[in-house]
Amino acid sequence: MTKEAATDHSTAPAGAQALYRGLAAMEAVAAGARSLSAIGEAIGCTRSTTHRLLDALQRAGYLRRDSDGYALGARLIDLGYQARASLPLIQAARPHLESLAASTRDTVHLGVRDGSEVLYLDKLPGVRGLEMRSRIGNRMPLAVTGLGKALLLDLDHDALAALHAEAMRHRDPATLARTRAWPAFLAGMRRYSRLGFAFDLEENEVGIRCVAAPVRDASGAIQASVSVASARPYMPKTRMQALVPEVLAAARAISIELGWRPR
Repeated sequence: MTKEAATDHSTAPAGAQALYRGLAAMEAVAAGARSLSAIGEAIGCTRSTTHRLLDALQRAGYLRRDSDGYALGARLIDLGYQARASLPLIQAARPHLESLAASTRDTVHLGVRDGSEVLYLDKLPGVRGLEMRSRIGNRMPLAVTGLGKALLLDLDHDALAALHAEAMRHRDPATLARTRAWPAFLAGMRRYSRLGFAFDLEENEVGIRCVAAPVRDASGAIQASVSVASARPYMPKTRMQALVPEVLAAARAISIELGWRPR
């Protein structure tokens, strides 16, 4: 049996095997495969077939090749931003995010849940010249970010415990020291659930604090979250409390755009 036979595309429409293999090659590169042999192994193709696929993808701009091997190309960046901009959630949220950013002068984020992580869909930088590690397309553990905790306000004890354990497993020594132990995390989440918002008190990034609130859909389920983030000197706890009504109002406005109606 050849390597190509190991990848089963028998259910694909006739002539679509090359398309599926090309997509698999891009996913392999995105996952860290950089060499011809590593990509071929990942997609289950012979060296010659893999080379033809990579050459075609490179010529089309979906992959590029540098001194370290193959990497994702600029064409994928273009498509990614077009796809992100076309999401109904981003379209509905953008005016409210811009209003929140203008009034607070701080960095505003929009995120959604992706498994055990929060995926950053949008970011409007503040005007204070601060640099923080959040980026559109980045993922962070749900249990250690304000955005993430706002997405978890409706979850029960067992679900929270699993997500907290997952976050603890993936923290490095520096960030692990800032991660709340389970009893403190659970007590905090119960309080946030009652109040309808969440704080990040430098648990994710030293010196960065944020206020976050959930965005709900027509069914009332949490679909996204919004946050305002800034450096500790600009975010004393008194200001964080003062920002809560504004962040909640922005989240509610986006929720209404998605069909949610207050009880």
